[in-house]
Amino acid sequence: MAMTMQGEVALPADRATVWAALNNPEILKAAIPGCQELEKVSDTEFQAVAKVSVGPVKATFKGGVNLTDLDPPNGYTISGEGQGGIAGWAKGGAKVRLEDIEGGTKLIYDVEANVGGKIAQLGGRLINGVAKKYADEFFANFAKILSPAETAA
Repeated sequence: MAMTMQGEVALPADRATVWAALNNPEILKAAIPGCQELEKVSDTEFQAVAKVSVGPVKATFKGGVNLTDLDPPNGYTISGEGQGGIAGWAKGGAKVRLEDIEGGTKLIYDVEANVGGKIAQLGGRLINGVAKKYADEFFANFAKILSPAETAA
């Protein structure tokens, strides 16, 4: 089952800081909901483990993440796929662009994802709602990590 999602978020940091954070496994791990492990394998590859709940289905997904089309500090394409055992699988990617705005940086994202297995049987509305919730949570966490009060602490 395929899904797409687009959006943008204003972040309280300059573009170079946001770019560095988007490439920092510790910051990404802290921002990704349910992320248990995120290990940098190379400059463009990560291995990840994340616990995800979609309705009644709970699963731990293990997989890889790759960064391509790198254009520092303007954006990149992030893609990955993971296996969640009997719950199913997920794969997808996002184009991420950064633009300067007053007081910080605007992050624009365009996501395409596919899921299969038990999770796909739950229906598009539930999956899209959960995906949006996870995306909103990620960006809220990411913005909080980048906020001046947090970095000063």
